[in-house]
Amino acid sequence: MNPAVIDAFALAICGAGESPAYPGVPRHEPDVVKAGYDAAGVTAAMGELRKLVPRPASYVWETDYFEPNWQDSFWGDNYARLRAIKQKYDPDGVFFLHHGVGSEAWSADGFTRVGVR
Repeated sequence: MNPAVIDAFALAICGAGESPAYPGVPRHEPDVVKAGYDAAGVTAAMGELRKLVPRPASYVWETDYFEPNWQDSFWGDNYARLRAIKQKYDPDGVFFLHHGVGSEAWSADGFTRVGVR
């Protein structure tokens, strides 16, 4: 976890949602247009918060799936040390998750190694 959590003075949660969507099921199709609009709204709201806190910390399980600065947001100053430990005990990157330590060595879908070690 990012050590900045110790100094945090607030928790901000920003999101959007809709009823369950099932592609191919009549009247339960995902509303892609609404989802795009909602995502833009969440991004804009978080952009305003980032102006106040330029280096925010985030908990990996409750965060933006598309977080661009995830190494710093989720792991902070711990990332380099965690990456070295990961490389020592799992040099082939067998154990990984989206935006987990060392996941930059894999494609976004997790099926292809992209060469970063």
